[in-house]
Amino acid sequence: MNDHIIKVENLTKHYESGTETLTILKGLNFVVPWGATAAVRGQSGCGKSTLLNILGGLDKSDCGMVEVGGLDISALAEKDLTEYRRKKIGFVFQFHYLLRDFTALENVMLPGYIGGMKKKAALEKAGKLLEDLALSGRAHHYPSQLSGGERQRVAVARSMINDPSLILADEPTGNLDTDTENDVLKILSALAHEDPQDGGGKCVIIVTHSKKVASIADETLSMKDGNLAKK
Repeated sequence: MNDHIIKVENLTKHYESGTETLTILKGLNFVVPWGATAAVRGQSGCGKSTLLNILGGLDKSDCGMVEVGGLDISALAEKDLTEYRRKKIGFVFQFHYLLRDFTALENVMLPGYIGGMKKKAALEKAGKLLEDLALSGRAHHYPSQLSGGERQRVAVARSMINDPSLILADEPTGNLDTDTENDVLKILSALAHEDPQDGGGKCVIIVTHSKKVASIADETLSMKDGNLAKK
């Protein structure tokens, strides 16, 4: 197995805006090892969310290679990207995006059930994940009955239901108070060092503009105007 989970070479992304071509990513090159937490830091508009979307298979580059877990995702067809997202990636966003008519337990289990797990197994695994995140007492509460920090922890549990090798978090604490932010950051920091697989661990990539959030990472990649520099 490679010693890295992510390898990016000459990654370039353009967007058309009227008659103008905007270059969002400008030939990025970097690797991230297994079992690491990496922060991608930069101001709004620098290209960090675009990078995250490409790593997650939600967007495609115009040039370059993106390898995740030995798989060149830049060469995948859309149906294969869907499978890649389902099996390999867990997403955590700034907004929790929980389904309001489903309990915390149901919100966590649904991606597993949709992905092919038996309902009983998905419920059991969801319950264990909520227990691990100190939410077992809130499993049957609806999102409207949960605090902001609890909703975000449910979102983290949901991202883990299919045992992804890569967790992508986009400003995951942007709407939280300081104490709750610290709790969520501790959880994300620990994920990369748990559940070893194939000789490595999970990898967590956190996109943020915050120096504090980036401080939990094993390494920080700083973005400015589509360029990347390891700090």
